This record gives sequence, structure tokens and C-alpha cells, in this order.
Amino acid sequence: MRVLMIAPPGAGKGTQGARIAAHFGVPHLATGDLLRRHVALGTSLGRAVQEHLDRGDLVPDGVMQDLVRRSLADATADGGGYVLDGYPRTPAQAWAAYRIAASLDATAHVALHLRTDDDEVVRRLLARSAIEHRTDDTEPVIRRRLALYHRVTEPILQWYRYRGILLSVDGMPEPDRVTSTVVSALRYRRPCPDPVPVPLAA
Repeated sequence: MRVLMIAPPGAGKGTQGARIAAHFGVPHLATGDLLRRHVALGTSLGRAVQEHLDRGDLVPDGVMQDLVRRSLADATADGGGYVLDGYPRTPAQAWAAYRIAASLDATAHVALHLRTDDDEVVRRLLARSAIEHRTDDTEPVIRRRLALYHRVTEPILQWYRYRGILLSVDGMPEPDRVTSTVVSALRYRRPCPDPVPVPLAA
């Protein structure tokens, strides 16, 4: 099973991605966690992306492509699957992700879209911020990230629909119910022929 997670921040990508990966026995590739690990360790990559994370901006494409290429190569070295969480977020990234995966003979079977309400996302992220004290979870930054998601990420859903791999699920119920719905849908979903897609405009 090879899954892309497409959802706004706070929609439960991390929770659902980890559960899906565990259920199907594949790696959970959470790009946000990888980036934050670099920030916490103070690596050169971490220092380069820190200000982007603090502002709620997207990390530069070149950095993300390198992370994704290495992660997918490791995950699929023996023909395995993956759950890729946090990438792609733009049309350019979606096309890059396709090309990277195609070069590894590991294109996604499903683009899983978790639908949520903006106000609920803000509530969830502010609650998380109170516990984790994350600098990228203030309300102004959350609102900016949501606006960015609606402007540059949502348009790629139509591209995945054209390819026949889009699965859209209500992300608003409590997590166990969302997991049950997603796992049931994925269990009976069969990989379909993936037409070679036209490149997306950046």
C-alpha cells in the first residue's frame, strides 16, 4: 500500500498516517517530523528551515525533494509501500513527487484527503500548542497556514482525481472513527491503472 496524505494542518495527518502505516505494515514518512528533528538537532538543514517553520511558510522545494527522494528510496528498496505525510503541498511538489516515485517504480496507490473545518483546525492546533509549546502553532500562523493550504494545496486534489487515486474522507469525527473509515476504504481498494499525468503548473 502506497499512500499520500493530503490535508490541512491540524486535520490529523500525523495520527491517521501513523495508524494507516502500522495497519498495513509500511513506513510512516512524516516530513514535518523529519524537519523538526533537524531543527532540534541544530543541523545545517534545521537552521535553514527554522525561520520558514516559525512564519508558517513552506520549506523550499529543493530541500523537500531531497528529503522525499531519500525517504522513498529507503522505504521501497525491497518493493515495500509507504505512507507519505506532509508532501506534496504545491502543484510543483506534486509533480516532483510523481517523478521521484515513478523513477523508483513506486507511484502512490491512493491520495488520501482528510476534509476538515477551518475553525476546528484552529481549535485543535491551539490545544496542541498549549501542550507542546510549538512556535509554529500561534493563531496568526495557523490562519496563514490554512490560507496557504486553500490557495496552493487544494488545487492538486483535482489532479489526483483525474489520475483515479483520490480518496476523500471526513476528518471531523473522533480519530478512531476516522481510522476505521479510512482502513476499511483502503482494505478494499484495488490499485488502478495510473495514467501518465500531464505536468502541473507551478
